[in-house]
Amino acid sequence: MEQDYSKVDAILASYRGKKGILIPMLQEVQNEMGYLSRDCMKYVAKAMQIPAAEIFGVATFYSMFRLKQQGKHIVRVCKGTACHVSDADGIKSALVEALKLPKDENTTEDMMFTLMEVACLGCCSLAPVIMIDDMTFGKLVPEAIPAILDKFRF
Repeated sequence: MEQDYSKVDAILASYRGKKGILIPMLQEVQNEMGYLSRDCMKYVAKAMQIPAAEIFGVATFYSMFRLKQQGKHIVRVCKGTACHVSDADGIKSALVEALKLPKDENTTEDMMFTLMEVACLGCCSLAPVIMIDDMTFGKLVPEAIPAILDKFRF
């Protein structure tokens, strides 16, 4: 099935002929498409006459760019120092188990959840902490994870 890039074309048109546009342009494309697929990056490269290697290089270098489709709910597990010493690894293991994530995958098969590790959520007094979308859950124990996730399943 051929991808519809008409909305991407509108974004690209607003950047055509300008200098220093690659990062903001890719951010806008990602916001529209949800992530930057290989095909989309190739399309942008061709349409903007930018080497594909340059686009892939930027998209893979900066952590703000997503190269895979993400789930409906983003689960962030804090790996900062306070969380680390408060069993962030146990919390992450409980998340992986409860979400039934296959090895080396971070998004559930039903596209409901994507699990991400983050350096710090800034809630050290609540360690260990996870954030699901914009809701923070702190002072966690691994056993609490299934019930928290159940609040987001619908």
